[in-house]
Amino acid sequence: MLALIAAHIVAAVAAPALVRALDRRAFAVLAVIPAGAFVWALSQTNSVTGERGGAVEEHRTWIDSVGLDLSFRLSALSWLMTLVVTGVGALVLVFCAYYFRPGANGTKRFAGVLTAFAGAMLGLVLADDLILLYVFWELTTVLSYLLIGHNPERRANRRAAMQALIVTTAGGLAMLVGVVMLGQISGTYRISAILAAPPSGTAVTVAVMLLLAGAVSKSALVPFHFWLPGAMAAPTPVSAYLHAAAMVKAGVYLVALLAPAFADVTPWRPTLMSLGVATMILGGLRALRQNDLKLLLAYGTVSQLGFLMVLTGAGTQVAALAGLAMLLAHALFKAALFLLVGVIDRCTGTRDIRRLNGVWSRMPVAFAAAVLAAGSMAGLPPLAAFVAKETAYEAFVNGEAGMPAAASWATLAGLVIGSALTVAYSARFLWGGFARKDGMHAAGEPAGECKTPAVGFVAPSVLLALAGLAVGFAGAVETRLLRPYIELFPSHGHSSSLSLWHGFNLALGLSVLSLIIGLMLFHRRVAVERVQHRLAPRLDAEAGYRAMMRNLDRLAVSITGATQRGSLPVYIAVILIVVITVPGTALLAVNYSWSALHWWDTPAQAVVSAVIVIAAIGAARSRRRLKAVILTGVVGYGAALLFVLHGAPDLALTQILVETITLVIFVLVLRKLPTYFSDRPLTASRWWRMAVGVLVGLVMATLTFAAASSRTEAPVSEGYPGPAVSYGGGENVVNVALVDIRVWDTMGEISVLVVAATGVASLIFLITGRSGRWRTSLDTSQVPRFRTTDQPTRTRWLATSQVMAPDRRSLVVEVVTRLLFHTILIFSIYLLFTGHNNPGGGFAGGLVAGLALTVRYVAGGRRELNAAAPVDAGLVLGIGLFIATGSGLIPLMFGGEVLQSVLIDLDLPLIGHVHFVTSLFFDVGVYLVVIGLVLDMLRSLGGGIDSDYENDDASDAGRSDDADADDEPAGPRPAEPEPYLPGAGA
Repeated sequence: MLALIAAHIVAAVAAPALVRALDRRAFAVLAVIPAGAFVWALSQTNSVTGERGGAVEEHRTWIDSVGLDLSFRLSALSWLMTLVVTGVGALVLVFCAYYFRPGANGTKRFAGVLTAFAGAMLGLVLADDLILLYVFWELTTVLSYLLIGHNPERRANRRAAMQALIVTTAGGLAMLVGVVMLGQISGTYRISAILAAPPSGTAVTVAVMLLLAGAVSKSALVPFHFWLPGAMAAPTPVSAYLHAAAMVKAGVYLVALLAPAFADVTPWRPTLMSLGVATMILGGLRALRQNDLKLLLAYGTVSQLGFLMVLTGAGTQVAALAGLAMLLAHALFKAALFLLVGVIDRCTGTRDIRRLNGVWSRMPVAFAAAVLAAGSMAGLPPLAAFVAKETAYEAFVNGEAGMPAAASWATLAGLVIGSALTVAYSARFLWGGFARKDGMHAAGEPAGECKTPAVGFVAPSVLLALAGLAVGFAGAVETRLLRPYIELFPSHGHSSSLSLWHGFNLALGLSVLSLIIGLMLFHRRVAVERVQHRLAPRLDAEAGYRAMMRNLDRLAVSITGATQRGSLPVYIAVILIVVITVPGTALLAVNYSWSALHWWDTPAQAVVSAVIVIAAIGAARSRRRLKAVILTGVVGYGAALLFVLHGAPDLALTQILVETITLVIFVLVLRKLPTYFSDRPLTASRWWRMAVGVLVGLVMATLTFAAASSRTEAPVSEGYPGPAVSYGGGENVVNVALVDIRVWDTMGEISVLVVAATGVASLIFLITGRSGRWRTSLDTSQVPRFRTTDQPTRTRWLATSQVMAPDRRSLVVEVVTRLLFHTILIFSIYLLFTGHNNPGGGFAGGLVAGLALTVRYVAGGRRELNAAAPVDAGLVLGIGLFIATGSGLIPLMFGGEVLQSVLIDLDLPLIGHVHFVTSLFFDVGVYLVVIGLVLDMLRSLGGGIDSDYENDDASDAGRSDDADADDEPAGPRPAEPEPYLPGAGA
């Protein structure tokens, strides 16, 4: 099962390349993946639907520390959903190969997202872990957002996608709380284990209702029904798949999954029965006044989803059988009808029933498929939905609803009314889409080359419609296949089976009654529309949603305006006051043992600490920016010296390197800032700022002491040295902790470094429109060369010595740079490879390499930096992150865990014994990320600002030349001397 989901992911990644190579025919190739999953599900039929009602299970440990497993289970219910998701998905992908025009925009992304959605939906119905189910649940939400917003240039698509995302995500957040509650109460997140021994209690009731909130929002029940019709802005294949057979069925599936264990929870049935009936009736009424065929089907889908929720949530055998039968029937007829709307739209250029006339004569095959599908939607024999509807009526007629008789009969009455409305809008669909209407002109000429639909264009809908007909005659087989799921519910002394004929009974009479009423409503459609417009409800759910979002925006603006005043001192003061108030108040209740306070190990630590305090005070009082930066550096170097005195050379080395790089970046930024800080604040402000600073210092110092003196157990770090050698294969505990024991922390940290570098580059380059300037600075052919005062020599100490202005050159700096650059680089590589057993590692080595690049930049400017590192910093960052991530994923291929390291000892000729740890590859990734970060900072804050200065100088020179030209007398200008080129002939 995991392999099937992985196949969908691989296909989704490869989809853009396939579309680029095969154009729209790539959709047919992608259809092979869900089709293969469909065939696999069929091959498992006997395993999950046999007399013993077994299940196919697959379990893999994912993150053992948090109990998150990749657990999948194919039961009778998930088997049926797998057939629906994969079968309809494959046909929709085939339909896409004809729906999109050749070379249509956005098809590469669409193909990948749709295939990924099919994989996410498959994972959802197979998941046997609550957390895993929720992950796939939210994946379908995000991917549906991308599919609905397929055309981001259209406001309707953007608005519908955002609306669907907000509504379903809100329900998903409530569902997440329910998932965590139910898992914690049950002691396990395995769904099969929870359903086998369901817990009880008030907390369980709350958890189940939160899960239902997610299901109701996902399946578009009242009052969340409005997002589904809005989502019809998406391409028709999206509607056929997401809103007929996949996404909206997720909520129904969740209810059907939980019903055997939790249907007797007190609020379960009243909630689902009332919301389901209300949704069924409201959706049917709205469908009767739609002129867009797609919107008509959308509201019809809302109505049918309410019907499905009533059946799957009733919690009895007969209702559950009817619910699954209706779920399958609805997927078949609704997907077929949506696809047919796509055919009509492509071949006539419209979906408006007021413009469509006589389409059946131009598309007889499509019309025949529409008759079968719409007939099934209306519940006409001998089609699949008729069989399901008869069984549904029987469940409530015989008191099989698991609730009081009055409530059962009231629900039955609502279902009959909803079914009558279904008949009416089914007839409206056939009449509006295909019938010849008197007094109307025929629909316009077909769009594009699709004058008559191709066989492959209509074939998916025909197959779905024929499948609905075949299922209607296979009631006994369907009952046998679904029996393992049905037997999970109490029988209440009644049993039933799916059949075309149950004799003359009340259920048949209600079917006939709903048919007659529905046909009457269709016949009086004009009067019905008039009454609906006159009695339109004043409370519109979508209008309420928009009003809520507007008020939320206003509230956000008002709160932001009140708190974000644009004053950095105010922001810092608020943060620090909270630090003083919250931890400070808690510290008042702590009993301190001052006798346990250890001041220092050696007097040198006290001296260094005093220097740090003096430098910190000086930095706070300094008005010159450079002075403040230097004093801040003294604080940093003092901290490094404390690490040395405390016996932590690795920390000291890293602190010194970080402090040096930080000082360089500060100096680069200071070139664009005034020499002095702004005017001193008023005396009163200075005093309260001083008070806040002192209080924060006291609180943090006291908090540190309280935390250290309150320890009741030995620190975890005391156990690091042993595992560092035996488990991590290194004697440098700090480095082993970074790349092995706490490697997930390091992975997050290097990701932050990549984001920071990208942000700085964006601020400097992209906003000013100078992205890619580093490449152009490599070309020095157009840069003037300068004659130096020295004797001509062929020796060049730097790569760009010839193009440097004489006032910027320093022979001593150039010679020292030439001597030190490669030495520093070799030292950085040494730190990288020896960091597992000695001070160093990828982070320290990367900083040293960054300092080597800094030396080249200081000596020769941005062009010298680009000559030293003629690569894109973003590429270096990406390669580093890729290597670090890849080193973590490779162990999975060999049955290991993510980021697991392996110790390797080799005896090589000439070299001898080699002790090697695979975590070195992760350290190489860290090394490259740090180099890329420093390079990006130097290019952005150094080279970028240099370029601005050069442009300003060129502009000033141009203005000066223009002024001189105005005063210059007419006549030929004297020839200018040629620039001196080293190496040229005398």
